[in-house]
Amino acid sequence: MAKEVVVKIKLQAPGGQATPAPPIGPALGQNGVNIGQFVSQFNERTKELNGTIVPVVITVFRDKSFTFEVKSPPAAVLLKQAAEIAKGSGVPNKEKVGEISAKQLRKIAQTKFKDLNAYNLEQAEKIIRGTARSMGVEIID
Repeated sequence: MAKEVVVKIKLQAPGGQATPAPPIGPALGQNGVNIGQFVSQFNERTKELNGTIVPVVITVFRDKSFTFEVKSPPAAVLLKQAAEIAKGSGVPNKEKVGEISAKQLRKIAQTKFKDLNAYNLEQAEKIIRGTARSMGVEIID
């Protein structure tokens, strides 16, 4: 028989560098999850991401056991890394803060594809292009 799910927790944590400090500790502690066990498993599974913020969905069961699924990093984080900028523009329609190539855009779309609501890579690229536009990042061909 399947275990009974108590709650699903959605968090964002740095890959390979998670700690029991907030927001992870309090979110897991209030649901009775072993925080140390989660942190060690998460860091082991995401060690190649080395500090990149990644979303994680934690499923907590009635017996306080858990499973978790690591998603791909947010598009904005990937765009900031590709453009080598600290943050997006406050007024993206007037002030551009960086640029990326179409090749970099395609690579980001491939990374995010499984987590996007898109049927093909071209649609995924359009979604990422829209995120870039709203951040003030230009795509050069």
